[in-house]
Amino acid sequence: MKILVTVGDGEVKESFFTPAAKAALEELGEVEYNAVGRQAFTKEELIAHIRDVDILVTGWQTPRVDEDVLKAANRLKIHAHTGGTVATMVCKEEYDRGIIVLSGNDLFAKSVAEGALAYTLLALRKLDEEITSMRNGGWRRTPGTNSGLIGKKIGIVGYGAIAKYYLELLRWFDADILVASQYITPEEAAEKGVRIASREEIFETCDVISLHSALNQETRNSITRDLLRRIRPGALLVNTARAGIVVEEDLMEELRTGRFYAILDVYHQEPLPEDSQLRRMPNVLLFPHMAGPTFDMREKVTLRLAADIKAILEGRPYQDGIPYEYAMRMTGG
Repeated sequence: MKILVTVGDGEVKESFFTPAAKAALEELGEVEYNAVGRQAFTKEELIAHIRDVDILVTGWQTPRVDEDVLKAANRLKIHAHTGGTVATMVCKEEYDRGIIVLSGNDLFAKSVAEGALAYTLLALRKLDEEITSMRNGGWRRTPGTNSGLIGKKIGIVGYGAIAKYYLELLRWFDADILVASQYITPEEAAEKGVRIASREEIFETCDVISLHSALNQETRNSITRDLLRRIRPGALLVNTARAGIVVEEDLMEELRTGRFYAILDVYHQEPLPEDSQLRRMPNVLLFPHMAGPTFDMREKVTLRLAADIKAILEGRPYQDGIPYEYAMRMTGG
């Protein structure tokens, strides 16, 4: 069994392919690692290395496994991606050939949901201001008003893996949770104890609005001035999804009013320019696209993918398969 790992030397390889993770893969077959001195193969290098490979393990920046690559992939049976989304990694022909596609999406989604919760609690409790006060020699702010999530009305826009885990985390807070998505059924909403609502209702009525939509043709620029103007005074908007789902100019205009608060982890231009107005807005907390996954999840992802590969080879059930329809709904990039 021949296994090709496309991730080249550097921090990414060292964090995903720890000694334990490498040992788990090497138990499954003969492993060839990317030795070109860069994080990822070029498309031409991938084509050159993929012949006679049974299992392909890809990472960030790896070229798409497209029709050209598949022509050389004469023995490929399993494609395991150490990232979350596979939208930029696969094509329909790969699925049509019966190649099983796996990814770290489930573990990554749990970690991003954790990050979204952490951001939200930080903002509501105004912990950033307390930290700043203490570092500057002060004590409690005066007035030291803040709030929490218990009993709040929370709106979730989008319903993928991250949103599902976020809902689980919110259960303890006895919150009134609304979800806007075509991908949640009335039966599932009832089971989860949430209510399906329109985006308009969520933006008009919720204390916290958390964005979890994938970025695709349907969702790009779908949150416009019309929705943003509905946000009530004092509410909190959290975007740990993708910046492109929100019209940038409309968001900036509404944030300038100071009417509501926002936590942003994603931006239309990354890194965020030093002269961005967002950096000077007192009602906005900014994070450098780090809601998740946390660094320690990387080894866990590779170990679980190795366990999945072993299960497939032994004809047992596995956890992290990505069906084609779901892959196409994932955020690209």
